[in-house]
Amino acid sequence: MVRRTPSGIVARRHGRHDPSGSDVVLVHGGADRAASFRNVVGHLGDLPVVVYDRRGYGESLDLAPARSLADHAADLLEVIGERPAAVVAHSFGGHVAVLAAITRPDLVRVLGLYEPPVPWMDFWPPQPRASLAAIVGDQDPGAVAERIYVAVSGRGGWERLTEDERQVRRREGAAFCADIASELDAPYDWDDLAVPVLFGHGSRTWPYSRDACAELAARLGQPEHEIDGATHVGHVTHPEGFAAFVRATVALGDRSPAPPTAVTGDPTG
Repeated sequence: MVRRTPSGIVARRHGRHDPSGSDVVLVHGGADRAASFRNVVGHLGDLPVVVYDRRGYGESLDLAPARSLADHAADLLEVIGERPAAVVAHSFGGHVAVLAAITRPDLVRVLGLYEPPVPWMDFWPPQPRASLAAIVGDQDPGAVAERIYVAVSGRGGWERLTEDERQVRRREGAAFCADIASELDAPYDWDDLAVPVLFGHGSRTWPYSRDACAELAARLGQPEHEIDGATHVGHVTHPEGFAAFVRATVALGDRSPAPPTAVTGDPTG
């Protein structure tokens, strides 16, 4: 089933639809699209799973650009709708999910965060932070997008794209650079998060990503989940393992107390 939110986001529901139950919403990271969850969704056919492209990417490329992380969080809350949902997010998508959960803990009943980058925190190494800052300072977002695509899919993958597809990917570079800029300084306070969280990481990911998940889980008193053999793009390379992470997130929400009510004021403080 396909629906369009008031802001123009196209949301696609897959799997079993239970009008009385809650959805599982997957949120993609930077320089990515909902399509990268395709194989994960294939392992979740018994669950109502919703995917969407954040503005600046894929089907949402031509929407008005996000002015801040709060715009992305507002889009996610529109995608969720009126019933509480489990939200599972990859990388930068975790920031969108966390801010949405802080804003409306009555609608985000549980979070699954796979390797959220936290370059503003004291334990994040300086070199990865410097690399992110260099991306923000690059004057050619299109070239940044191409470099990221090649880093993930190889030069051959880039060359197999049509010229029109390459141009679209380059256009997505503006959204990616804006994503990175919004995470260099604290976009929210973890202490404001009142819903259960499962922190996920791959066993073969960057050490600082794995360590960050362990540190965050310890600080918040929340559990961890490791995907054996996976790197940062575990949703692409290990879809069955990532689907197990999704199921573990849903199970955590089922075991947790009812969510609190919505907060008022500015959650970004």
